Amino acid sequence: MTVSAPGAGCDPRYGRDAQIEVIVTDASGAEVIHETAPMNDAGGFTYTFRVPSDTAAGKALVTALPYNLDWCDDTGRNNRVSEALGAAGVDLERVSCALPLRPLLITP
Repeated sequence: MTVSAPGAGCDPRYGRDAQIEVIVTDASGAEVIHETAPMNDAGGFTYTFRVPSDTAAGKALVTALPYNLDWCDDTGRNNRVSEALGAAGVDLERVSCALPLRPLLITP
């Protein structure tokens, strides 16, 4: 199975070492994939994986979002938070952003 996305046209500047976090949750609600993979500076990525044989059949969900970065900004500005805030113990909370989920049908 391959999950991919093109880079964004808004110049997000994720950096050379940016990663994408890919999570696949099967029909039983179990996480069967939870991995990171390289992502380009514009957010484009391709991640290929094998669906584990013990994955529950039915409707699974796939999500992919930038790893260890804020992934949604309602203002249209690039306001990623510096690592210093996390090191200072400041907690951040997602607001008014929908988690990007795509269906995946697993058949026996």
